[in-house]
Amino acid sequence: MKIASLRDKGGGKLSLLDLVKEAGIIGAGGAGFPTHVKLAAKAEYILLNGAECEPLLRVDQQLMALYPDEIIKGFEAAGRLVGAEKALIGIKGKHKEVVSILKERIGALQLSDFVEVRELQDAYPAGDEQVLVYELTGRVVPEGGIPIHVGCVVINSETALNICHASLKRAVTEKYITIAGDIPKRLTVKVPVGTPMIEVLKLSGIENFADYAVIDGGPMMGPVMRSMEAYVTKKTKGLVILKKQHPLIKRKTTSLEQAKRVNKSCEQCRMCTDLCPRYLLGHNLQPHKMMRVTNYGLQEAEDQTMVYLCSQCNLCELFSCPIGLFPKSNHQYLKQKLIEKNIRYTPVPTSFEPRKNREFRLVPSKRLIAKLGLYHLDKPAPMTDITLEPEVVYIAKSQHVGAPAISVVSVGDHVNAGQLIGKIPENSLGAAIHASISGTVVETENAYIAIRRDQ
Repeated sequence: MKIASLRDKGGGKLSLLDLVKEAGIIGAGGAGFPTHVKLAAKAEYILLNGAECEPLLRVDQQLMALYPDEIIKGFEAAGRLVGAEKALIGIKGKHKEVVSILKERIGALQLSDFVEVRELQDAYPAGDEQVLVYELTGRVVPEGGIPIHVGCVVINSETALNICHASLKRAVTEKYITIAGDIPKRLTVKVPVGTPMIEVLKLSGIENFADYAVIDGGPMMGPVMRSMEAYVTKKTKGLVILKKQHPLIKRKTTSLEQAKRVNKSCEQCRMCTDLCPRYLLGHNLQPHKMMRVTNYGLQEAEDQTMVYLCSQCNLCELFSCPIGLFPKSNHQYLKQKLIEKNIRYTPVPTSFEPRKNREFRLVPSKRLIAKLGLYHLDKPAPMTDITLEPEVVYIAKSQHVGAPAISVVSVGDHVNAGQLIGKIPENSLGAAIHASISGTVVETENAYIAIRRDQ
């Protein structure tokens, strides 16, 4: 298969930042924030998020073991670009083999004075951006803030790998995905962006999904897919397949109205607040108080804008509450009400200190997995060399934070894998998109650019 490379405009040499932008790199495991915007900042630290704290997912730990040089080089290049004094890799200490590989390769690449591995506890949510910043640097991101506010830029392992590829003028056209859950075959694979999700799901060994539900992402934060008619994006990280009767699926498919009714039984025990990762970092996010606001119709008694501080880690709903209520859903309800009234959170400049009991209130991953009813499914999902060749790929114009990409191709055009098919709108936040296979463009309207594979 011919791979088209990123091309210099006007024959000039592109900078690494230009190459990252041209490659369409975004956060590979989160909201999909365009990486070129992050790397345009100046920071004291650049941090590699290798925590992969969501249960059952296995992408990052395997990429760091299989492609350590590429990830380290991409990470180092990104660090130099932002002017960082230090590049810190955060990875859970339980991944001893991966830690050993990274340390050895950092030394072999003569980068020990700049790149350093720091081990994290096996707790959830170690991969939360603000938690990671504190664990690696001791700094607390302010309420409503982002890591750059305390001199940090954060990228994840796959993003660092993509930066290395961009330096070689290769665009983002493929995605690594873990397929896990109550299935015959647990595995991690690399597939073209835009692959129909059903083709990926069938790699699990299941053909008929009538009795199954699929979580798009990790068990904690990932939503249950409403339809199997979906397509792989640059953000797709994991697919967790469970029987529809599984308690986790029932919890995740509870409607907001159902959650509001159940929430009336809140006993104000404070467990949702006492274990909240953002509260433990010193932020004024207190879910139990927001439950009180809704249940008693309080309007002015509390500062309701604190709900904007919620990271939606779901710890309060899926672990902390002893009677199975829905504090995070309550945050969503109150936030929507505030948005309708055009009331926003206004940050107050101040410094924050973690609460003194934080170290004793971290949630061990194994306890979380057991509470989710996934303990028997917490098994390896090895990287597997499977070649998926979808007949048609559907590449979303909007699979990132910002404006949708604008098509630069027309129906009937022939494109090569790696060729630019969608550009960033002028003066907008966004990311470019590229053909993930060679073939003929068959659709450019609406939300996707579709390409039919060459026969």
